[in-house]
Amino acid sequence: MRNRETNAREVGAQVGGAAALDLNLLRTFLAVYRTGSFTAAARLLGLSQPTVTTQVRALERQLGRELFERQARGVSPAPHADELAARIVQPLDSLALLTGGTTDDRPPEPVHLAGPNELLTRQVLPALAPLVDRGVRLRITPGLTEPLLEDLRAGHHDLVIATFRPRGRALTAVPLSDEEFVLVASPTWAERIGGPARITADGPAALHGVPLVAYAEDLPIVRRYWRHVFGRRLVRQAAVTMPDLNAVKAAVLGGTGFTVLPRYLCADELASRALVLLHEPDDPPINTGFLVQRPGASANPHVALVRDHLLEAARDW
Repeated sequence: MRNRETNAREVGAQVGGAAALDLNLLRTFLAVYRTGSFTAAARLLGLSQPTVTTQVRALERQLGRELFERQARGVSPAPHADELAARIVQPLDSLALLTGGTTDDRPPEPVHLAGPNELLTRQVLPALAPLVDRGVRLRITPGLTEPLLEDLRAGHHDLVIATFRPRGRALTAVPLSDEEFVLVASPTWAERIGGPARITADGPAALHGVPLVAYAEDLPIVRRYWRHVFGRRLVRQAAVTMPDLNAVKAAVLGGTGFTVLPRYLCADELASRALVLLHEPDDPPINTGFLVQRPGASANPHVALVRDHLLEAARDW
């Protein structure tokens, strides 16, 4: 059987230009890259934080490039760090398996998962309940996609559910699920405007005088529905805005007016007729959500467990 020194030489050969670098420096770099924090990497490796900082700086000096940008909360990888991580992650992980990996018997760290509040509460958390029962710890953060992706790059999350595919190679994204948008109102308003038949006949003009309830002042979801379904620009202002789709749904349930919601969020209300589907286009607007993480396998095995479980569960969403 090959010994550890032979394995280390093979790793050096596989990483090309990093062949002359100390293997321990590469391990430390990868731990910081994966955790997004010198402190978390030190905890993972069983080292002191000053030792981790010293090793990363030594690697930066040897490469002649900065690998991480220091921030108020952890670090974010510089462009060269993404390239280096992509080259060394597979051989270093393979080496860890060959040599028995770490002897650390501590339970894995919590998995930090972030995404849209409504999807997290309605779909994601119920789907992950079996994993929590098996000992997986979760730290959930709701929010908008752009800032959540920035936090992911900075190492503050392990996984982010994004409403669009992020650009560039710094993050990897796989399609998670599609959400269909539907035009809805309370039964009272549906009756007042003449029901779905009126919208089929007259288009959005049938909603003239009906208050619009929306997620934000710029009406992103409603504007998309108008453009995709009616083929025209939305020209109106919202009567009520709330940055929470559950609150938007509650307002419409109470008779405030009409709105556009993801179907999954109002499926029960549509089934019970608490809400009325005002229009059924042949080609409804669809938005694809993506499950996003930093490149390479995480040092925390529960991250892969959560990721794979979500991808499987989302097939039924």
